[in-house]
Amino acid sequence: MSSVNLGSWVHTSSIFNQASRSRSKSFSSNPLKGLQIPVLCSKSRKPISFIAAIITKEEKTLQEEQDNFNSRPPTFDFKSYMLQKAASINQALDAAVPIREPTKIHESMRYSLLAGGKRVRPALCLAACELVGGNESMAMPAACAVEMIHTMSLIHDDLPCMDNDDLRRGKPTNHIVFGEDVAVLAGDALLALAFEHIAIATLNVSPARIVRAVGELAKAIGAEGLVAGQVVDICSEGLSEVGLEKLEFIHVHKTAKLLEGAVVLGAIMGGGTDEEVEKLRKYARDIGLLFQVVDDILDVTKSSQELGKTAGKDLVADKVTYPKLMGIDKSREFAEKLNKEAQEQLAGFDPEKAAPLIALANYIAYRQN
Repeated sequence: MSSVNLGSWVHTSSIFNQASRSRSKSFSSNPLKGLQIPVLCSKSRKPISFIAAIITKEEKTLQEEQDNFNSRPPTFDFKSYMLQKAASINQALDAAVPIREPTKIHESMRYSLLAGGKRVRPALCLAACELVGGNESMAMPAACAVEMIHTMSLIHDDLPCMDNDDLRRGKPTNHIVFGEDVAVLAGDALLALAFEHIAIATLNVSPARIVRAVGELAKAIGAEGLVAGQVVDICSEGLSEVGLEKLEFIHVHKTAKLLEGAVVLGAIMGGGTDEEVEKLRKYARDIGLLFQVVDDILDVTKSSQELGKTAGKDLVADKVTYPKLMGIDKSREFAEKLNKEAQEQLAGFDPEKAAPLIALANYIAYRQN
């Protein structure tokens, strides 16, 4: 089973722990300990009684705050959550694509599918399912399908006719290892398998929901989704008049649509209401665009070694990016805005069940690769 790089998640996890640590520290000792009260003249005892009353009230308030603090649920452990979900997802993906004849195509499919990665999309699918009352098993085939399609898009995106990249997830890209012809076919096979897997492997979900999920996924990646974004992205290379509106269209379709599909599929499989599905759709659109804004920032601020893929390739290809149009600082402000708006969509859900989706939004916002 491939390992998952969680180094940058430590930073995100610390965001949730920082407030707890500072509060805990403030309650670890009596803040009035060592307070020197001046001795007053014996003619008036009222000031002493007054100060004692203040101290008693302050200590009572601190004790009440301490009790409230201790009664809160434990801080969500994002790193452990993602490790557990990634392990389950990797196991399911491994089982979904066994080695069989013809071996070369299956080896090529498995090479990219099991190459690691953070499994953000399938984790979002599972988290959305559990948020609306479902369980992991109901959404696992859909989560695997989303990752198969994501892997297909990476294999094809790296081809010489597209981005012509030779590094992905710290390893040689699929066409470098298996050749361009097999790489194209491996992507095609993963695309077909994704829909087959949802149709035959999903259990304890009504046929109507499965059909609805298949339609959502197809729309997310077709000529109105991922493909649309890729085409406009290719056609925009080298153009000077590309503005923010077109750039947003590219990223909403090229990146956000598949993330949206992942979340919506999870909500559908979990039995979410139409209102819940639409709230989660809006959440996913925001984090999908957020993902790409952060990706653009990392492309110009990190090295290839840090990213696990070729850095600066958008500049070389003369692609329009958020840093190019807005600058680094404005791009970061925009990312913060998207993160805030995404999390606002989760306000009406059970906070404990929403914790993974809140943490995933923060991870996407603050990731380092």
